Amino acid sequence: MNDIEIVKVARSENRLTSKDFLGGVVRDFVEFHGDRLFGEDRAIIAGIGRIEDIAVTVIGIEKGKNIEERIEHNFGSAMPEGYRKALRLMKQAEKFGRPVVCFVDTAGAYCGIDAEERGQGRAIAQCLAEMSDLETPILSIVIGEGGSGGALALSHADRIWMLEDAYFSVVSPESCANILWKSTEKADVAAAALGLTADKLYKLGLIDKVIRGVDMEKLTGEIAGQLRELLAVPAGELVMQRYRKFRKVGY
Repeated sequence: MNDIEIVKVARSENRLTSKDFLGGVVRDFVEFHGDRLFGEDRAIIAGIGRIEDIAVTVIGIEKGKNIEERIEHNFGSAMPEGYRKALRLMKQAEKFGRPVVCFVDTAGAYCGIDAEERGQGRAIAQCLAEMSDLETPILSIVIGEGGSGGALALSHADRIWMLEDAYFSVVSPESCANILWKSTEKADVAAAALGLTADKLYKLGLIDKVIRGVDMEKLTGEIAGQLRELLAVPAGELVMQRYRKFRKVGY
């Protein structure tokens, strides 16, 4: 598949969502709700559970599969209260020594006036700032779309993995084409130039692993193994390694 075809597959209605990964990888999941400031955001599902024998905090951006579910989950575009809920759970994870696992699948954060009025940009920035210094391991997996700041807000992690048919980009190909050529007709050209596929990002060192196919049992073991490796690193060194990881991006 070429780049734009991968983008289309990442958006397909029949692909696995965060709920599927929660059900396939996490045992004894208990969902938490609300940001304790405004309300509940169904675009982000967050809670605690176990991956093998490891107690974890899990955060997933959920799109839904049919029109009713997609409306319920706002098509995977989170409001500021969703990111504040995620951050609340991450800080709780740090307090109790639980690693954080994020499943990312969004075209981008919700960009409506009401989201801006409630501090969308600040909520995303706070996630990035707090994740920079979070003294517990963070693993983020892009399972579909990884669009703009809405995806980045849950991807400032010690390890970033991607499904082979997912994409991760600062902007969608259509928006990029519209900015550069005032038309979406060159979305395929933009997609190729953005370098948004898993294989390209891996070669650039921007992600750490490409997941080929989805075998839930195998993936569970790989996640557990990665978390055990990260849990063995002292908290201060973990934060410093995370800092160095992102400092070298682009060099």
